[in-house]
Amino acid sequence: MASHSSVLTWRIPWTEDPEGLLSIGSRRGEPPLIKGWLPYFGQALKLQKDPLGFMTSLQKQYGDIFTLLLGGKYITFILDPFHYTSVAKNQKLSFQTFTNKFLKRVFSIKKMTTDSDLIDEIHSTYQFLQGKHLDILMESTMQNLKQVFEPQLLKTTSWSTERLLSFCNSVIFEMTFTTIYGNVLANDKKTFITELKDDFLKFDEKFTRLASGIPIELLGNIKSVRTKLIKDLTIESLAKLQGLSEVVQRRNDILEKYYTPKDPEIGAHHLGLLWASVTNTVPTMFWAMYYLLRYPRAMAVLRDEIDHLLQSTGQKKGPGFSIHLTREQLDSLVYLESTILEVLRLCSFSGIFRFVQEDLTLHLESQDCCLRKGDFVVIFPPILHHDPEIFEAPDEFRFDRFTENGKKKTAFFKRGKKLKYYHLPFGLGVSKCPGRFLAMVEIKQLLVVLLTYFDLEIIDNKPLELNYSRFLFGIPYPDSDVSFRYKIKS
Repeated sequence: MASHSSVLTWRIPWTEDPEGLLSIGSRRGEPPLIKGWLPYFGQALKLQKDPLGFMTSLQKQYGDIFTLLLGGKYITFILDPFHYTSVAKNQKLSFQTFTNKFLKRVFSIKKMTTDSDLIDEIHSTYQFLQGKHLDILMESTMQNLKQVFEPQLLKTTSWSTERLLSFCNSVIFEMTFTTIYGNVLANDKKTFITELKDDFLKFDEKFTRLASGIPIELLGNIKSVRTKLIKDLTIESLAKLQGLSEVVQRRNDILEKYYTPKDPEIGAHHLGLLWASVTNTVPTMFWAMYYLLRYPRAMAVLRDEIDHLLQSTGQKKGPGFSIHLTREQLDSLVYLESTILEVLRLCSFSGIFRFVQEDLTLHLESQDCCLRKGDFVVIFPPILHHDPEIFEAPDEFRFDRFTENGKKKTAFFKRGKKLKYYHLPFGLGVSKCPGRFLAMVEIKQLLVVLLTYFDLEIIDNKPLELNYSRFLFGIPYPDSDVSFRYKIKS
């Protein structure tokens, strides 16, 4: 079968298509192909400007399956939630191939592309992010939150004003880093964390460009920033920290089997873990606080729910930092969880990627779909999350959307049928985010602390838009920051 090198000569545009958008592949059963006028960028510019609006218009025009030319890649989008299982379970659609390319481009991790044993062993460490291991991480997180907030709790009750995104960046980064990698013993802990965070944010700002395949040499000083971050996360550097988590200890043991001790790729692995642990938690926390600050009724219900739990467990909010909640107690806060799920529903713009390893026919509920080797298949959950048939008034923030009669709601329907998948911010199947449990715990704990100990008010109560520069890769940041203020509850 012909390769994509000849695609422009035999995926011929329809002459009756006035905008030159649609081309049809030469094989029957292929999805409609939407290319646009710019051969390399295809529809990427339109998609990044208004992804949901653009994808919805394509869905109305071409149905639930179509192929876009994006950044020189042919990507087939599957939009019907009843087709998701067929994609997730097909062995010829590889998540690992996509991941390997991503790791090599962004973090300069090369060995994962050639050594399946290393991949398997690294994946085995994800067990340390759930179950009883998660309970240990929770204890550490709460202790680290105590270190972050106790100085403020001992202050007078005057207002402090901060920029919300900067606040979330600082708190989440310090809390997550110290939970996973341990504490800096030296007196310059704040300096170390601040410098590491600033370098991390510079690197993260260029993340999508790295992921898209733009050579790092064309991205200013990001190569030197990445090198510095990797150096800060070598085994030698981590040995100076106290309290490495189980997941990091196990990863170090594995990495020492596959690399020489001074191989910079070890630090690259840890940069990848740190990036995965922080980068989506920060904007999720931002949007959760932003919506709660703008919807006082939601904040009042959450405060009441948390207060009721603390009273029922005999915990009193005295001076200083004293609350302690188990995972089961955290999970019992149904309005808190619903608020976070609603934020993720509104703000998540991740795609679920698979690489087509060989020509195949995907047998879907409504039709068969021919796919070409070397293309990508993407499930695009925002279409699901904003479907008015599934979620009433989908553009509205409703903090209690995922509750029913005071319990967690899990039954959502489309075309009269119950959906297996109705909320997919963390991916699907083998690509489901292994750190999702820790991320949810961290956000819940941080919100509990803020709502328990502080009065919170938004200052510039302006509507914000999502910045789609990270489109298809997680939770978008806001297009600008807002100020808020907080003080100790009297």
